[in-house]
Amino acid sequence: MLSIFRALMPKEERFFPLFEEQSRVLMAGAEAVRALLEGGEDVPRYCQEIAVHEAAADELTNHVMLAVRRSFITPFDRGDIKDLIQSMDDAIDQMHQTGRTIMLYEVREFDPLMREMGDIIIKAAAITVDMVPLLRAIGPQASRMSMMTAEIRRLEGRSDELHEEGLKQLYRKYGASDPMAYIIGSEVYGRLEKVVDSFEDVADEISGIVIEHV
Repeated sequence: MLSIFRALMPKEERFFPLFEEQSRVLMAGAEAVRALLEGGEDVPRYCQEIAVHEAAADELTNHVMLAVRRSFITPFDRGDIKDLIQSMDDAIDQMHQTGRTIMLYEVREFDPLMREMGDIIIKAAAITVDMVPLLRAIGPQASRMSMMTAEIRRLEGRSDELHEEGLKQLYRKYGASDPMAYIIGSEVYGRLEKVVDSFEDVADEISGIVIEHV
């Protein structure tokens, strides 16, 4: 009965543009991550770009949290709104931490498998950009959204494989001769894996919302 009542009530629509803007911030951050993995002298510039996107994401998150407090009727559960925007903010935070790690260790060259993980980050971000607007009409889009979340989970599985293979290659190359190079490389791989994991977290939050509304 409560769900029927909520469906009939007018809903506050301002959340959707904020979610969509946040997804675009994630896409911009993902593009900067992928660009920096090409290495070279532009790495610091792309790390700075990620920091700018992270600050923008924090601001959008604050707007959503404020809107939750001020809105009488929300498009879906307040807790779900908070969890979704926080998961999106966590994704850009992980990108920022990746950039900080790269700057800390002054990394300027990256393995091919790292770049492949960057490609996965781009794909996951692109799916997120396409999926978030579908929250405006969950019922008709539920099947499509389920396929999108499944694809992000598949990408995360592939990222796990690349992470594991990357560590193996690092160990073969540096394990005995240059332990510090192995440690730094493994840290970068770990950071990239956390970025992909964070997109899976976003997909899981959206999946939970879909389940509650179909």
